[in-house]
Amino acid sequence: MALRATSPGAVGYLLKSTLRRELLDTIRAVHAGRRRIPPEVAQAIVKHRADELLSEREIDVLQLVAIGRSNKIIGDELSISEETVKSHMKSILGKLAADDRTHAVTLAVKRGTLTL
Repeated sequence: MALRATSPGAVGYLLKSTLRRELLDTIRAVHAGRRRIPPEVAQAIVKHRADELLSEREIDVLQLVAIGRSNKIIGDELSISEETVKSHMKSILGKLAADDRTHAVTLAVKRGTLTL
């Protein structure tokens, strides 16, 4: 529900359990032009959106990286060029904010995007 509510550009979100003080703080923050979303909701949104960021092909590439394939072999297995594999990896690293291939696989596994 929170994801659908914030997708169109909502700047604030409140839970039913929100305390009166938090309600007032949220109203003031939004009125002042700031975003106000509870941390637990923000984490769920980020996790879900991160999972959506990778394309099906990027997930295919990352799955092969996870089992130790080189860019050349990944390209051969997916019938794409090695340069295209490199381009996908660059995109994956950026989308996941990963430092390297191993970090990208680790993040994708933690998020449930990949299974080993």
